[in-house]
Amino acid sequence: MRLPKITRRDVLKGSAAVAVGTFASSAKVLAQAPAAQAITPELIKAAQKEGTVNYYTSIDLPLAERIARAFEAKYAGVKVRVERSGAERVFQRIGQEYATKIHRVDVVNSSDAAHLIVWKNQGILAPFVPEDVAQHFPAEHKDADGMFSSFRLTLCPIAYNTSQIKAEEAPKSFNDLLDPKWVNRITKAHPSYSGTILTATYQTSRDIGWGYFEKLAKQKIMQLQSATDPPKKIVLGERMLAADGTEYVMLQEKEAGRPIEIVYPTEGTPLIIGPNAVFKAAPNPNAARLLQAWMYTTECQQLCIDHGGMRSVHALVKEKPARTPLSKIKLMKDDAAAVEKQAESIKKRYSQLFGV
Repeated sequence: MRLPKITRRDVLKGSAAVAVGTFASSAKVLAQAPAAQAITPELIKAAQKEGTVNYYTSIDLPLAERIARAFEAKYAGVKVRVERSGAERVFQRIGQEYATKIHRVDVVNSSDAAHLIVWKNQGILAPFVPEDVAQHFPAEHKDADGMFSSFRLTLCPIAYNTSQIKAEEAPKSFNDLLDPKWVNRITKAHPSYSGTILTATYQTSRDIGWGYFEKLAKQKIMQLQSATDPPKKIVLGERMLAADGTEYVMLQEKEAGRPIEIVYPTEGTPLIIGPNAVFKAAPNPNAARLLQAWMYTTECQQLCIDHGGMRSVHALVKEKPARTPLSKIKLMKDDAAAVEKQAESIKKRYSQLFGV
């Protein structure tokens, strides 16, 4: 079923109409985050009694399913139902469900960290701090009130097909993509569908200006939806260049031996933070907390690095040595609060420029 387009403003209005009492206190913050919770036999037993957990995510489906199956193997009797879509579609779906008093989502992950700010302000997230987050995550990657924390990090770089473009001829910067020789040879994703691309569009327009996108729009771009799509088009040879896309899919394709190379632009590479959260009205609250706690363990975080190409801020996980470390990459600064405020205007301006 196709969902109607719902903006952040619509979500706030609709949800408030449903539960005024709950959201009236949403502006209040906790005195401090709750105590960290370990995975205990009692929690596991309670989760197994519920038997199911609903996980809404914008992570590429193969990785989301791998995470789900690993969790089910570890905690027999708890089935993970993965609901995967682009981050902006996930946001719209949850808004629509809550506006009609449907509380189905247990745990959410979004590549648009601004979504978590909206949900927190609405008062619909549950404070919950996994033990690993408390012990091994830097302060800047966990909400002060314990509502969410950074489950995953990725980047939004450029990529090219190595069988079609020689390394010495490949673009080194965003501005290099504006060369006339790349007309009809570039693909990219859309900020109205992808939280990764919404965040990247904000960072890029802030740091190098909307003039870049105005010129890029004249390059006859193949416009896609999800940030996971451009790398896949590159390896299929349907386009030579990806102006954006998720680094973790690019790494997966490269490490599988496919003809793709990553370029971290000289202007800086957009940094994408994807937080997780548990919902206050989760229909399976214990299974939700068990999944949330496990997803921040070294086991799950290392799985996402080794098999998913993700990056993690967990102090005990290890990056693959062949990958370029974050410390060697010039990064654009993330600013979820600014994205939350400007999201609709970014989408509108982008659509006007690219005609989609």
